[in-house]
Amino acid sequence: MPNTLSAERRVRKSEQRRERNRSVKSKLRTLEKKFLAALDGGDRQNAEAALRGAVSALDKAAKGGVIHWAKADRKKSRLAAKLNKAFAATD
Repeated sequence: MPNTLSAERRVRKSEQRRERNRSVKSKLRTLEKKFLAALDGGDRQNAEAALRGAVSALDKAAKGGVIHWAKADRKKSRLAAKLNKAFAATD
């Protein structure tokens, strides 16, 4: 239980940030799943569009401090590698 006014404000602020961060992380997972589903579908254009959306969301999450910038870079790299590997034979 907070003892001061400033501590009460910090508790409220922490809860707001926690909810926002959970929402952003949930959106990241959803976009990653959409990309993987498009990749399994075999449609390159849909997969590339889904990858662009996921990369954009990862960059925004890193910019806002929701995830670490290195984690965002690592995920972007791995998703792009999956796209390139899936369509390497068709090029």
